[in-house]
Amino acid sequence: MKTIRYELADGIATLTFDEPGSPVNTMCLQWQQDLTEAVQQVLRDQDAIRGIVLASAKSTFFAGADLKGTMRLKAEDAPQVFREIEQVKKNFRTLETLGKPVVACINGAALGGGWEVALAAHHRVAVDNPKIQLGLPEITLGLIPGATGLTKMTRLLGLVGAQPYVLESKLFNPREAMDLGLVHDLVPAADALRPAALARIAANPQAQQPRDDKAYRMPGGTPANPKIAGMLAVAPAALKLKTRGLYPAPEAALAAMVEGAQVDYDTATRIETRYLARLIVSPVAKNMINTFFFNMNAIKGGQSRPKVEARYKPQKVGIVGAGMMGAGIAYAQASRGIATVLKDVSQDKAEAAKAYAVKLTQPRVEKGRMSPHDQQALLARIVPTEAMQDLQGCELVIEAVFENRELKARVTKEAEALLAPGGFFASNTSTLPITGLAKASARPEKFVGIHFFSPVDKMKLVEIIRGQQTDDETVARAYDYVQAIGKIPIVVNDARGFFTSRVFGTFVMEGAAMVGEGIPAAVVEQAGLQAGMPVGPLAVLDETALSLSVHVLDQTRADIRAEGGTYIATPGELLVERMVKEFDRNGPRPAARASTTTPGKRARRSSCGRN
Repeated sequence: MKTIRYELADGIATLTFDEPGSPVNTMCLQWQQDLTEAVQQVLRDQDAIRGIVLASAKSTFFAGADLKGTMRLKAEDAPQVFREIEQVKKNFRTLETLGKPVVACINGAALGGGWEVALAAHHRVAVDNPKIQLGLPEITLGLIPGATGLTKMTRLLGLVGAQPYVLESKLFNPREAMDLGLVHDLVPAADALRPAALARIAANPQAQQPRDDKAYRMPGGTPANPKIAGMLAVAPAALKLKTRGLYPAPEAALAAMVEGAQVDYDTATRIETRYLARLIVSPVAKNMINTFFFNMNAIKGGQSRPKVEARYKPQKVGIVGAGMMGAGIAYAQASRGIATVLKDVSQDKAEAAKAYAVKLTQPRVEKGRMSPHDQQALLARIVPTEAMQDLQGCELVIEAVFENRELKARVTKEAEALLAPGGFFASNTSTLPITGLAKASARPEKFVGIHFFSPVDKMKLVEIIRGQQTDDETVARAYDYVQAIGKIPIVVNDARGFFTSRVFGTFVMEGAAMVGEGIPAAVVEQAGLQAGMPVGPLAVLDETALSLSVHVLDQTRADIRAEGGTYIATPGELLVERMVKEFDRNGPRPAARASTTTPGKRARRSSCGRN
């Protein structure tokens, strides 16, 4: 066996997972074969065995499925996948029904297939570390827990109780798992796992899974229970409301949970396998795995970060422009322990922007999720001001003012001079090329684009834009800063609109053009939603304020004109411009107060830098 070490001593059979050449253990094909061999050895030695321990030689317990292998699967591989999954389940079932207590020693993360390996044990002992993550994240990758996890969690927690952990991929730490009855013992450190496991074996010489007991009843009841039946009558509609039919995995998971709850355990696990075998070879699963696992890990690992060894840890960062964007950036920084200077044209506006942090934190305090002391500490890190001089000593200053080249140039010249030695300057522009904005800088090599999205407290993505003269160190420091505040950085090319604003602009302006062509607004919104976008194009226009689009259009025209060209606006841009001008002249029409034109009123009041 290459991935599992089997040892038998003093009546204890130990299966230690140790995949060679890998930092984690996975359910690779070799592991599946080794598990079959290990279980056959357990059967041969069963008379000499009084207990079985499942352990890991890695710093984590088990990582789950072999996702690289999954990416190679084709539709015609589904029958073979079905057989392989069923063999893994057969091995788990053999260990569960042997009559010998099986204890899993969870020394680190056990996610997806890793948690399913742990669930194959009668008892689970875990290190009491809140940073250890347990659970079933498969839905986020376009899959379902298919190695008994879905069926077992349903039988352990009930149809209703299991839904957050299966359908929503809610993760939990060892203490939370113990509260749920999923972990049986907690120990302070990894070296205490085996003694605790041996104690469990000694105290439970005969072992049986609760669901195999004739007296077992599913928590909350089966679908035959009137209360459960009532819930299930609306569950598909509620799920459809969230997925819009675009994500097959949650629907498959719900179906497998309900169908499995009405049959015996072995039949339920076979139902689970059928659904997984269909999903795992689908293009949806492959796309989600590639995006949310491989690409996300590449970003977190700094794949697009310049190879600069020194890591930047922001201590004091200034923000110029205390609109919705500036207020959101300030909160994001302060929540991560960064001292923040928030500057606007008046003290009142700066104070109002700081109040945004109160708005975000107060509900958490009231629900007991944040202590008043922590709230006050966060607020104390935000210093609102109307004085540019208060930016003195900041290592980084981010301007988050309107999309106006002259205004941004003035802010750059004033604030850049106040930077700490070695500091750098960033623009939060959503469309204007960084190379052009950097012309106002005395040090264009230390000028970079850092483009946030509103609302900043919810939006994880942040664009980093390198100008023609921006050096590697500045891009790397911007990358480190974005990660330091818990966001996801992507490095993009310097072109008008960069990447996201070009996608975003095309989407919303196509929607506006459709309205201009006479297509009902509701139809336009539904088309956007059914295409897979989280929000319809007209709703996006509402949230960002129509005036912002007009500001961008005006600046684009001016820039193209300065370059000797002529910008031809799209039909959607022309419609939005006409709507804003009409509002400025006449105010909202009575019949339009509840329509998509109402943001015009908000547009006139919007603060600096709403993106």
